[in-house]
Amino acid sequence: MPKMTGGQALARSLYREGVRVIFGLPGVQLYHALDGLAQEPGIRFIATRHEQATAYMADGYARAGGGVGTAMVVPGPGLQNASAAIGTAYSASSPVFMVAGQIQRDLIGVDRGMLHEVNDQLDTIRPVTKWAERILDPAEIPVAVHEAFRQLKTGRPRPVEIEIPPETFEDEADIELFEPEEYPREAPSGEAVRDAARLIAQSKNPLLFAGGGVIASEASAELEALAEFLQAPVMMTSEGKGAISDRHYLALGGMGFRGDPYMQKMAEHDLVIAVGTRNAYPNIFSQKLLQIDVDPEEIGRNYDDTVGVLGDAKVALAELRKALAASTTPCESRRDELEAAKAARNDALPQIEPQHGYTQAIRNAVPDDGIVISGMTQIGYYSRVNYPVYEPRTYLTSSYYGNLGYAYPVALGAKVACPDKAVVAISGDGGFMFASQEMSTAVKYGINAVAVVFNDSAYGNVLRDQARIEIRLTDFFDVDVHGHTHLAGEGLAQGVDVFALLADHDAGTGRVNRDAGRLRGTLDYDAADGSVIEFLLDELTDFQVRDQLLRVVAAIGVPDRVVVFNDAEADARGMYFLTHVVDS
Repeated sequence: MPKMTGGQALARSLYREGVRVIFGLPGVQLYHALDGLAQEPGIRFIATRHEQATAYMADGYARAGGGVGTAMVVPGPGLQNASAAIGTAYSASSPVFMVAGQIQRDLIGVDRGMLHEVNDQLDTIRPVTKWAERILDPAEIPVAVHEAFRQLKTGRPRPVEIEIPPETFEDEADIELFEPEEYPREAPSGEAVRDAARLIAQSKNPLLFAGGGVIASEASAELEALAEFLQAPVMMTSEGKGAISDRHYLALGGMGFRGDPYMQKMAEHDLVIAVGTRNAYPNIFSQKLLQIDVDPEEIGRNYDDTVGVLGDAKVALAELRKALAASTTPCESRRDELEAAKAARNDALPQIEPQHGYTQAIRNAVPDDGIVISGMTQIGYYSRVNYPVYEPRTYLTSSYYGNLGYAYPVALGAKVACPDKAVVAISGDGGFMFASQEMSTAVKYGINAVAVVFNDSAYGNVLRDQARIEIRLTDFFDVDVHGHTHLAGEGLAQGVDVFALLADHDAGTGRVNRDAGRLRGTLDYDAADGSVIEFLLDELTDFQVRDQLLRVVAAIGVPDRVVVFNDAEADARGMYFLTHVVDS
């Protein structure tokens, strides 16, 4: 066996398992790990400005590109800073591999108060990981990395974490490296498939309900084939958008709640075939549920009248269609009927402005294979139902974690995974400022994702909730006489000068121009730099909204164009009267 340091063993093991990019933030406990990575030229290390971005970018990389996203941080505050992003990946079933440092090996558990110490760090991260392990012997690093990838590539994809103290990275040992493995997809039992096929054959009007598991297992073709065999409409969760193209006549689109006329028609379906979804809103069902899922803990968790098929969605859907084809004939086409039902639903869905105009303009600008990250903001909520999606892995959400600040760094990771695709983050001003420092990362590494920032100079949803119940806030915020929560300043340019970050790097030739004209801020860089489009929201008509956003279509359709768009005459009043349109 060759002799090498633990840091070298980590780098070589990661490369063998297919890692080509690591999103990390260097620190003292990682020096010898970074030495090992420096000797592995096949791995690109992207240093972020905050630990949260390491895991957010790894998550975007994984979900957009379909591989494993890898991140690296120091222990204690580094891992805790990243934990919100790890939790997002956990909720979204995203395969993120986190490598964390530790304090000195002999002092773990002593609780002496060493630099970055958390006692016990593993316990802090286990709730948002599928598997976590501490490695103390350098010879065990390849074993742990290999097991981590087994966990990532089998069953439900969720984050895993390993933590390694600095001496383990530094020590030399005779170390055996492992070859990567291909893991078979989990097939359902023959009995479960036969029972499910009989249940479907007996139904008169089934509905397919597709979640993120369809996309994670790359089962879109199998879903579409089964839907066409059954002539069954397909509704998608937010995480499942793109499982079948919204242009397909069987695609009903994203699941809505308030004001969605199809919720009244759900009872007409005598069977719901739920694929790769938690069924987190069981109150919309009244019929029997056939649930296909790779996670045994999810089957029947949220709905009692459930028949389960345990297995990978891609395999299960193919086997189910095969079993149906052996015992029944394909259903006659319902195209005219279902197209009419789809059109009626779309016509009846409430169209709220300015959300609708903005959402449609973004959809018109983004290519079919362009990737949109819907942030926790009014336009993001609205897009869950009203933004059509045509391909898998082109619409990313924060799933049930619902955290502010994820959209922009996730977009950067997605752009690293898919450099030839347009990538657009939809964000509010509050959420964007959580990770605005990563504009610097974008410029440094030439990650030209686009952020569209809708600025109402407030934590807008909180503002509206507080306005409705008339609760006054503390002096931590600017408070008007009505007790509404506003953020200081109108526009990012009047708050923290985040745009100046773009000008302070060798990779960028930042030029900031602010004048009193309608286009108050314009940034123009070459194809290697990042992009931000900012809108101050006013009470705009549909036509004004579309006209304004279409002026910067080139910034999205051609990602090498960078535009910051501010309406100098607008103010923050526009979003004040808007209410939630989709449950978050």
